[in-house]
Amino acid sequence: MELYFLRHAIAVPRGSGADDSQRPLTADGRIKMLEIAQGMKSLELSFETLLSSPYVRARQTAEIVAKVFNIKKTKIIYTRTLVPGDPSFADLVQTINARARKSSKLLLVGHEPHLSQFISFLLASRQQIAIELKKGGLCFLTAPRISGSGGGATLHWLLTPSQLRRTR
Repeated sequence: MELYFLRHAIAVPRGSGADDSQRPLTADGRIKMLEIAQGMKSLELSFETLLSSPYVRARQTAEIVAKVFNIKKTKIIYTRTLVPGDPSFADLVQTINARARKSSKLLLVGHEPHLSQFISFLLASRQQIAIELKKGGLCFLTAPRISGSGGGATLHWLLTPSQLRRTR
């Protein structure tokens, strides 16, 4: 299976009055995410399903990608398993495996440090690998399957938002 991890784009800062789950992308964040998505498309990537955190900034990021890739909104699944929380990742592993039965190419849109911790878990199980996933950054892994014990995935690349924007 192919797993792509995308951190949401630039959002309004914490403490700006909105509940954390309701913080939207900034105007600059929306523009940059559109450029990032265009860069992703120029790399000839494809996704069969998008799994996204239900938080507004992640939803908006997923919707921008879906529009650039002409992916139907019905192919975006909003899941609380991409909201930072459970350090065991058991629910997220279960969500991915359930979707992988129908889709072998998944894009996961979420937050830090949850995404980089999960990437580390998939690569090295309980060992912690320091990974920096910038806002709008994209990571690509493959794995024959993923399990609740982690490990077994292969890292192919990790791109910064500026690298993605330059490829468009």
